[in-house]
Amino acid sequence: MSPIKVIICGSKGRMGRSLIACAQGDPELQIVAEIDQGDDLAKVIARADVLVDFSIREATAAVAKLAADHKKALVIGTTGHGEDEKTIVRGAAKMIPVVWSANFSTGVNALFWVTQRVAEVVGNEWEAEVVETHHTAKKDAPSGTAKRLQEILKQVRGKEAPAHALRIGDVVGDHTVTFGTPGERLELTHRASSRDTFARGALRAAKWAVKQKPGLYDMQDVLGLR
Repeated sequence: MSPIKVIICGSKGRMGRSLIACAQGDPELQIVAEIDQGDDLAKVIARADVLVDFSIREATAAVAKLAADHKKALVIGTTGHGEDEKTIVRGAAKMIPVVWSANFSTGVNALFWVTQRVAEVVGNEWEAEVVETHHTAKKDAPSGTAKRLQEILKQVRGKEAPAHALRIGDVVGDHTVTFGTPGERLELTHRASSRDTFARGALRAAKWAVKQKPGLYDMQDVLGLR
C-alpha cells in the first residue's frame, strides 16, 4: 500500500519540526514538501494527498482555499482565527475533508470529553474556571485549547467560565479545569511535556482525513469520541 503523501505547512516552526520528525518515522506517511513563509504552496500542492497546516493564523484562509481548489484533505492546527477566516474554512469544508482542532493531543481530547461529563454531573451549583500555561513565545492568550474548554462549559452550563493564561519559560502546554463548591474541589489537568504528542495526533488526523467525505471535523471525530 502506497504511503499517504503529506505537505507540512509551517515546517520551520516548533510544531513543523516535530511534525517532520514524527512523519519521517511513520511508514504510512511520505512528506512530499515542506512549506514555510516565502515558499509557494501552489507549486507543490498537486503532489499531496493531505496538507497539515501549523503555520500562522494569517495564512490559514489562503491554505484552505488552495486545498479546496485542488481537492486535497486538510488538517489545521493554527488557532486564534477571526470570523472571516472561520467562514473561509467552513466554505472549504463543503468541498474537502477538513480536520480543525484547538488541540490534537489524545490526552487533551480526553480532557474535553471528561470536562463535558463532569460539568453535566455537578451542574451550575459548582463554579468552574480554566487555567492554561504555555511558553513565553506563544502569541494567543487564552490558548485555543482553553477557549475550547470554555465553549464546552458554556454549552453545558449556559454561562461563561473564566479562563486565565500564564506565559512562563518553555512550558509546552498545561491546562486545568477546576470545579468547586463549598467543601470540595475537583481538578482536571493535562500536562504536555513534548510537542510530539500534538504532532502524532495531527498526523493521525491526516491519515483519517484522506478517507473521509467533505466536511468539517475535529479530533473528537478522529478519536471516535462523538
